[in-house]
Amino acid sequence: MRCQEICKKLINCRGGWGIAGTPLLTTLSKGHLSCLQALLAHSTLVDCVDVQAQTPIFTAVRGKYLDYVLALLGAGTNPNGNSSNSCSPVLTAAREGDVDILRELLKHGAEVNSHSKVLLWNSCVWVSSGPLYLAAVYGHMECFRLLLLYGADPDYNCTDAKMLSFIRQPKTVLEMCLRHGCGVEYVQLLIDFGANVYLPTLIIEKSTKQNEAVELLLRERGNPKALTSQCRLAVRRHLKKINKIHSIDQLEMPTSLINFLQYDIIPVTVL
Repeated sequence: MRCQEICKKLINCRGGWGIAGTPLLTTLSKGHLSCLQALLAHSTLVDCVDVQAQTPIFTAVRGKYLDYVLALLGAGTNPNGNSSNSCSPVLTAAREGDVDILRELLKHGAEVNSHSKVLLWNSCVWVSSGPLYLAAVYGHMECFRLLLLYGADPDYNCTDAKMLSFIRQPKTVLEMCLRHGCGVEYVQLLIDFGANVYLPTLIIEKSTKQNEAVELLLRERGNPKALTSQCRLAVRRHLKKINKIHSIDQLEMPTSLINFLQYDIIPVTVL
């Protein structure tokens, strides 16, 4: 009994010289899963922070420890990390291309339009460093599509009007994809998920890949979007508004419609 009382008093205490975090943060940095499970079993604080405002979930994502991420999320940690940190778990997973960890964060309610407090200097313009931008620039297609499926804003990857007002000339995700030569598949996904094709400034360079993407964008500007696509976007916007975008597969409707809302392509059998 005495040992249990001492344990409860010390389990969330910060270390001494050279140890800035709690036992939980130290355990995560060293990769000891059994210790993590023991600490969680004794009700350790799962959202404690170190001197850099890094939470255990952020440390686990940065270390690419999927088992640790699952354990922390199961214990009720905040999937967004700490707001005082200049980065976030979602940003880190998107930048590293860790689609499994990213999926778990989003399933547990992580903010898909989260952005760091640091703005990136890129191509002589200030841009928001949202997860969608990072997934595109680093070439992580699976993460890019997953973010869009969970409701990432396809224009600026940011719904904070106040933040956008601080940026003199905010660049859309479409424009950044064109600038970085991300390829037609990225541009096509953004168009499918409702990006405004009239926002980007088109700068045609010698890159064949970029020119193909520009041609696709020009075609979209000259043709109205199909009614079925507009209906899908309207339904998805409403689901995002009521915080149900992650529950599409639970809707009471035919499987074919659920697949359509989730952009799943079902092969057609020709008789």
